[in-house]
Amino acid sequence: MNQVDYLRISLIDRCNFRCQYCMPEGAELDYILKQQLLTDEELLTLIQEVFIPVGFTRFRLTGGEPLLRPRVVELVRAIASLPQTQDLSMTTNGFLLAPIAQNLYDAGLRRINISLDSLDVDTFDRIIGNRGRPRWQQVWDGIQAAHRVGFDPLKLNVVVIPGVNDHEILDLAALTIDRQWHVRFIEFMPIGNGELFGDRGWVSSAELRERIRDRWGLTESQVRGAGPADVFQIPEAKGTLGFISQMSECFCDRCNRMRLSADGWLRPCLLNETGQINLKTALRDGISITQLQEQVRHLLAIKPEINFKGRDSGTLGAYTRTMSQIGG
Repeated sequence: MNQVDYLRISLIDRCNFRCQYCMPEGAELDYILKQQLLTDEELLTLIQEVFIPVGFTRFRLTGGEPLLRPRVVELVRAIASLPQTQDLSMTTNGFLLAPIAQNLYDAGLRRINISLDSLDVDTFDRIIGNRGRPRWQQVWDGIQAAHRVGFDPLKLNVVVIPGVNDHEILDLAALTIDRQWHVRFIEFMPIGNGELFGDRGWVSSAELRERIRDRWGLTESQVRGAGPADVFQIPEAKGTLGFISQMSECFCDRCNRMRLSADGWLRPCLLNETGQINLKTALRDGISITQLQEQVRHLLAIKPEINFKGRDSGTLGAYTRTMSQIGG
């Protein structure tokens, strides 16, 4: 496996959207109480005294919706200012982004991923579970603000849902032609919600690439990332197209990450729940930093076995947390 040096940190489990693939309709969500969340001080202690010493140097802030976290700009500044931080990024739905994009950039955030599952207002609202005032324009304004500020790369995440937004693939791919944007198509992953699109399944990345290739041609991009995306490019396009194929391909050997939930659970694998450590409780119970480091080192050592042997367990049977509660 790749060296595991990348930690996805969920700042909050709440979200101002209720996307079907992240918070299945009808699901009873027990939101984390404020006192159960890792405080800023606890999170920074874990980053500085546990994660960095065992080899983590790259961090991504997620949610829920991370921009709902109070003092998020200050938290970004604190993590970015650590001398060992080699990379700090964020995944957001973009709805609250426009007014604070410059502040986040000035605080040290340089890379951002924004969810954009549709270019059609009605389809977009259907996907995000919105039944009120349309929200697409505010998200688009957030994307434009991120572009003006200078976030690079600026990535747009598209979860492809059969019969809902898969007819927009070419329109979304076209966003990369004249802009240095990076659109990433993500196969729908039935984590804790296998019945959601059970009648339609998921669209494979190979099929999406074929549609795009038939329209414009498609070449492998010279831009490579350390993550799970296979990167391609429309000839002469300024941006790239990424394909994250967690359903049609196994890329466990490329996995370089762990996930920390907003309430302090360290999770070695997205697709199963094996081996999680409750770091918040351990920290509050006075477990020594040395012991916490050893627990994380042990989890790093057994991660390959957890990844490969438990790969399918998250897409079958019961699952205790939705994607929003895990941090994606």
